[in-house]
Amino acid sequence: MSEKHYDYVVVGGGSAGSALGNRLSSDPGTSVLVLEAGRNDSILDPFIHMPAALPYPIGNKLYDWKYESEPEPHMGGRRVYHARGKVLGGSSSINGMIFQRGNPMDYERWAGEPGMQEWDYAHCLPYFKRMETCLAGADAWRGGSGPLVLERGPATSPLFGAFFESVQQAGYPLTDDVNGYRQEGFAKFDRNVHRGRRLSAARAYLHPVMHRKNLDVETLALVTGLRMEGKRCTGVDYTRGGRLHRSVTAGEVILCGGAFNSPQLLQLAGIGDPEHLRSVGVTTAVELPGVGANMQDHLEVYIQHAATQPVSIAPWLAHHHKPRIGAEWLFGRRGVGASNHFEAGGFIRSNDEVTWPNLMFHFLPIAIRYDGSKPAESDYGVHGYQVHIGPMYADTRGTVKIRSTDPREHPALQFNYLSTESDRREWIEMVRAARNILEQPGFAAFSGGEISPGPSVETDQEILDWVARDAETALHPSCTAKMGTDDAAVVDPATMRVHGTEGLRVVDASVFPFVTNGNIYAPVMMVAEKAADLIAGNTPLPAAEVPWYRHGRGDPPYPPGDPRNDAWDTHELPSAAGARPAPRRGEHA
Repeated sequence: MSEKHYDYVVVGGGSAGSALGNRLSSDPGTSVLVLEAGRNDSILDPFIHMPAALPYPIGNKLYDWKYESEPEPHMGGRRVYHARGKVLGGSSSINGMIFQRGNPMDYERWAGEPGMQEWDYAHCLPYFKRMETCLAGADAWRGGSGPLVLERGPATSPLFGAFFESVQQAGYPLTDDVNGYRQEGFAKFDRNVHRGRRLSAARAYLHPVMHRKNLDVETLALVTGLRMEGKRCTGVDYTRGGRLHRSVTAGEVILCGGAFNSPQLLQLAGIGDPEHLRSVGVTTAVELPGVGANMQDHLEVYIQHAATQPVSIAPWLAHHHKPRIGAEWLFGRRGVGASNHFEAGGFIRSNDEVTWPNLMFHFLPIAIRYDGSKPAESDYGVHGYQVHIGPMYADTRGTVKIRSTDPREHPALQFNYLSTESDRREWIEMVRAARNILEQPGFAAFSGGEISPGPSVETDQEILDWVARDAETALHPSCTAKMGTDDAAVVDPATMRVHGTEGLRVVDASVFPFVTNGNIYAPVMMVAEKAADLIAGNTPLPAAEVPWYRHGRGDPPYPPGDPRNDAWDTHELPSAAGARPAPRRGEHA
């Protein structure tokens, strides 16, 4: 029997793969196959679609590939757990649903790399706008007719009110929209939640077009190898359900496996660093030392406070409340189950020498970990709140390396967290800035004191030791097959082709040259939207020359034409932390 042929085989039905499946199959004369190693995202599965159920899939082998790092030398040798979505939609089906584009300067930084001129903010913004429907309102910065419907968090809890009051008391500004004109500051967050449901990439992009005759989507389809004829990729081999071995030929193979699996498949095919490939018994087909190198991520910790008043959502976690939560969500798409509860946060600069925000905050009106575990009860009971915090631009770099020729074996992941002096310094600034906010008068009516890390963690070294013990990944691995034209680059930024090959492209977080500021789902989707035009040969969307805020450049705090700018004093630019750095505990503010 002859093998089936497709114009495009998309390896990975996660965030980028879902977008490409939609956009490339919009041409009825083009055949597209999307292969997803995980299972289908059944509409009847509440653990995927109920926003508040997000702790359940993480760590569950039915939903999560359950990666972990190698022992991290600067974190006491412990392994850091990495959840990755094992379902159609990939990690967009199990993540925190926070939608953040990053800062415009992220893309200016990208454009400063060799060959990356067309990836500046002006050229990326039209694709951000094309993919979104911002329910808070479309304008020069936000889209209004895309498949990703974005709801703004209501953030109506008294704890959110205290948070917004306290950040201002600490000297930080509010902003109207962290994805709009000005990212710097604090605001309600956009979320991939629509009408009380998680809106994953698969639900936004793939499911609405599943009826297309030229689009096939297969789940439980693990790609075991790329079919190479010399330097040309002609198709893929895969298993279906772990048993049936299949092969397809393709005009183009597009890897969308993410920062771990795309470099893994390249290395299995002999594309990578010759010395590493030789060590695991793989013959080098294309020498590309950048494959699996340059890995970046965001690390985060939670600073948790007890609450003296019953204002958090903690009581709803009791088992006897779960039937009510389920019923309200199932029949009305409302109630506690209809929110991801990451409804607000912000971005600041760690000091006045930093020109755009490098520290991120997510505020949560409960004290809880991603896996659903809670701290011990305080003197005030179960109520509490927390901020998730972390630096955005650590200069640490890691690697992804296959261990063997077995495609089922997870590659070795080494992140090298906390391995540089600047990263450690930013962590100290981060923790002190967060504590300064949480100890402002705005929280006085609610704070029962810090329960994590607690008063025993005070000096710089104690802070670093706590971060090393307690930090988790924010689940933003990226940059392992970066775009560019320098010697370390893997992917051509003008075509998304893997350098030195034909018929083989990569489109996912691995192609970032640098990790962006914030959660990376939105930048991944933007890259996929832009890549779809590059791959299909469509005329790229024209650059959008719009103003955007950057501290110290003289830009007004609000978009041009906003009457609030009339009261702005150009000689009083907001500082990174008010009049002076956040005081240490025991010092006078």
